[in-house]
Amino acid sequence: MSQRMVNILVPVVSVILGLIVGAIVMLVSGFNPVAGYSALWNGIFGDTYNIGETVRTITPYIFSGLAVAFAFRTGMFNIGVEGQLIMGWLAAAYVGQAFEMPTGLHAVVAILAAAVAGGIWAFIPGLLKAKLQVHEVIVTIMMNYIALHTANAAISAISDGGEKTDKIYPSASLASEWLSSMTQFSRLHWGFVVAILAVIIMWILLEKTTLGYELKSVGFNKNASEYAGMNVSRNIILAMVISGMFAGVGGAMEALGTFGNMMKMTAATGIGFDGIAVALLGANQPFGVLLGAILFGALKNGGLNMPNEAGIPTEIVSIVIALIIFFVASGYLIRLGLEKFGKKNKDTQKIKEGK
Repeated sequence: MSQRMVNILVPVVSVILGLIVGAIVMLVSGFNPVAGYSALWNGIFGDTYNIGETVRTITPYIFSGLAVAFAFRTGMFNIGVEGQLIMGWLAAAYVGQAFEMPTGLHAVVAILAAAVAGGIWAFIPGLLKAKLQVHEVIVTIMMNYIALHTANAAISAISDGGEKTDKIYPSASLASEWLSSMTQFSRLHWGFVVAILAVIIMWILLEKTTLGYELKSVGFNKNASEYAGMNVSRNIILAMVISGMFAGVGGAMEALGTFGNMMKMTAATGIGFDGIAVALLGANQPFGVLLGAILFGALKNGGLNMPNEAGIPTEIVSIVIALIIFFVASGYLIRLGLEKFGKKNKDTQKIKEGK
């Protein structure tokens, strides 16, 4: 069995095992697994409204997954995607409601503002890592909390003590009456197109550019990269900034597409933290992240239908997702089993040919 085939089968087998064990959990808990997964399916694909809401849910997960995956591919651990996404959300919401611009241009400027805000928020841990060797995991985790409270304070200042910013101007909105009417007035917006473009951009950047080669090289071996003449400090900072930019644009999707503003938060959105699981499911590959986000977002949105249709609490969906992540994290054992199975089949084939 080829290595590429093994890499493809590991997440597939992990998902299947997660669903099987999830079904056992439902059965033990006194629920009907068939009814549960049927409700989950209907919540994802039951009608055009559910499909629209599923795609909308998937969109920010693509960006958070790309942010985490980009950092991992370049040797960094960006656990601060949540904070960078919040700052991007704030920047996009502010630009969207504070300025009037032509339609289209306004949305582009707001998205760029979100990218800059996310990049700046990631620049700080990148700088500390590059210059002072402060571990980025600690800094990025703490900056999530700083971002949450900074955003809340900024919302109060922008809205004169209110709980949320004003609605963005229509010129900055990614919402579409056409998409909404096609999906029974769901909140589907053009952000999913931006997300697909982001996947392609990350793939091109990492696989087809000199910059991407340098970033991966520094992440793989700093000493060898420095010996080869690469600026290690600059690449560490740049890797974090680009990762933060992906996260910031993910926040813009919420500001310009789903909600049209930003409200005060008492806790993190969870999208940034879930991005870690999405990146893990996607093996830190751009198109893998896309598939991981589709699975993750579909389970999240479809799970909302399980209490209504099957009387199964949404916590069961969280358990299924956790089980899938567990099996992906245990991918070494699955990989070992697949390789042994492939080797056994190969040996059997040789014996048959020998006869």
